[in-house]
Amino acid sequence: MKDRPTRDEQFMELAFLASKRSTCTRRSVGAIIVRDTRVISTGYNGPPRGSEHCDASGCIREKMNVPSGQRAELCRGIHAEQNAIIQAAVFGVSVVGGMLYCTNHPCSICAKMIINSGISEVVYMDDYVDAVAKELFAESGVRVRRFADIQSD
Repeated sequence: MKDRPTRDEQFMELAFLASKRSTCTRRSVGAIIVRDTRVISTGYNGPPRGSEHCDASGCIREKMNVPSGQRAELCRGIHAEQNAIIQAAVFGVSVVGGMLYCTNHPCSICAKMIINSGISEVVYMDDYVDAVAKELFAESGVRVRRFADIQSD
């Protein structure tokens, strides 16, 4: 009998697959929203529809040597989590009660969107230093799990 991936493994792999579409020159991030064990939306980080891709236009934050996690307003891109939530909204699909799988821990802006959209759980692979995001998730009751921690269970 072949090894069958767990649902967490399957959905995290899909998040990594989505991240391969990113044109960000700093970090490729992918996100998947799942409800009732079905993928309902995907997203990756990149510029708004119709805008020049970051790998073609260059990154202003990179040019200005802005450290990771700072001056997000300068970035042309939309985060993977935001794109996944927006994609669901465009197609009229509710994310309430869903789970978001993401290749990175969400930032505080994404955390606020996740909380207000009604997503109940976040599973992420790589950490991202944003104490405000972690505090917001803790206050809101959104369950947050690190995928690496799941692997060791």
